[in-house]
Amino acid sequence: MGLRREDWPAGIDARLMAGTVIPAHPLALRADRTLDARRQKALSRYYLDAGAGGLAVGVHTTQFAIRARGLYEPVLRIAAEAAAERDTPPILVAGAIGRTDQAVAEARIARGLGYHAVLLSLAAWKGANEDEIVAHCEAVAAEMPLFGFYLQPAVGGVELPASFWKRFAAIPNVVAIKIAPFNRYATLDVLRGVLEAGAADRVALYTGNDDHIVADLLTPFRLAHEGRAATLRIVGGLLGHWSVWTRGAAQLHARCRDAALANRVPTDLLAMDAAVTEMNAAVFDVAHDYHGVIAGCHEVLRRQGLLEGIWCLDEHETLSPGQAELLTAVAQRYPLLTDDGFVAANLNRWLS
Repeated sequence: MGLRREDWPAGIDARLMAGTVIPAHPLALRADRTLDARRQKALSRYYLDAGAGGLAVGVHTTQFAIRARGLYEPVLRIAAEAAAERDTPPILVAGAIGRTDQAVAEARIARGLGYHAVLLSLAAWKGANEDEIVAHCEAVAAEMPLFGFYLQPAVGGVELPASFWKRFAAIPNVVAIKIAPFNRYATLDVLRGVLEAGAADRVALYTGNDDHIVADLLTPFRLAHEGRAATLRIVGGLLGHWSVWTRGAAQLHARCRDAALANRVPTDLLAMDAAVTEMNAAVFDVAHDYHGVIAGCHEVLRRQGLLEGIWCLDEHETLSPGQAELLTAVAQRYPLLTDDGFVAANLNRWLS
């Protein structure tokens, strides 16, 4: 019998729908590229103390290669253990990839560890037709609530029209969608699909558009359907960008949420969109087509002492030329969006 949102512990559904910060969890490695379990758990503790309402594990930022190294279950388990330390349980989201057999198997592992939903990557379905992809989603939804994922095609995602998102949102066990095509037109396709499926009241919308985080959270998306106007909101984010400087991210999300509720956006808050995007360009290594994206996240965490080094499972994944200098520059330009002092004050406790 699969998991349904009705089976979740009290409060999980309400927090998901209200919107929260969900960092895409990195992987802590030693110099020999084996798992550093102590620092892996310290990262989870950091995110939750920083104000994150959930954790996304086994996703791109965690490195897809954990599966080939036998690390998928151990890494998910460590985050679940850190979550169990909290009085208020955070939302636990596990990445699921591949064709149906693999994705279903990963959903079952996540369910067994107490996760609440799976973030379903569709990258393995490039070239498939819409019926095939929808059938795959329905099969995984039979196991676990689904967090949909529109990944930008530039890094392996599949182009998905509004017709797909309408069918996806109509699947009863779909609970949220991460919108990350880095494309305003495609972002609207997701919103249009959710609206036409009549699912806006039960499918939470989360930004994954790291190039437009603040504007996504502030925009009232006013759309029309069947002669009636409707306003949709992106209420939170599931972001690799939020795996660094997370305290600042949580504070910024809270400001955006308050402004959206008040229907009044201060110009200084709107101006933050450009600052956050500039910081993201350094972390995600946009200048080199995202080559150093994971290493960029690691470098910020290394400088803070949360990671020992920036090692990735693939030894060729590292910082690009000039990326370290860019990271230094954006941290100096926008100190209010960083959290070095918060990390320094709590690091020893998280590592204990």
